[in-house]
Amino acid sequence: MLPVDVTERSQTETLAFQIDLPHRPEKVWRALTEPALLSEWLLPVLGIDLAPGATFTLQAPSFPGWDGKVHCRFLEVEAPRKLSYRWVVGEMELDTIVTFTLASSPVGTQLLITQSGFQPHQKKNFGGARYGWKMMGEKLVALLATIT
Repeated sequence: MLPVDVTERSQTETLAFQIDLPHRPEKVWRALTEPALLSEWLLPVLGIDLAPGATFTLQAPSFPGWDGKVHCRFLEVEAPRKLSYRWVVGEMELDTIVTFTLASSPVGTQLLITQSGFQPHQKKNFGGARYGWKMMGEKLVALLATIT
């Protein structure tokens, strides 16, 4: 039930994590889209409207060289199957796409998280994102166990 890194070894452009969850897709969808829940496992969210083209901001703690803001714009919203948004960190020149794909499974939901669009010179960002999605995926699993 913990996140499994399914990224191909030679891959440097796209990260992929799979999590098999004992929860229905609708419950997982709530954790991916409701601001209070999203803030518990990913990052605090400022303004969210679940519509393609709508923008929102994720706010992480700042540090030198980064104000902590991740600027996002929804690309796809297909409840409760797929959610995709642009993930832009201007100071790091990072412009990627994060996609959550949910599929019903015999035990509940199979969740696939991908982040694509890393450039060859962004190996540090790629490694940081790999670490981050594993950590945040574990927090998502723990959160889902506590909500109804």
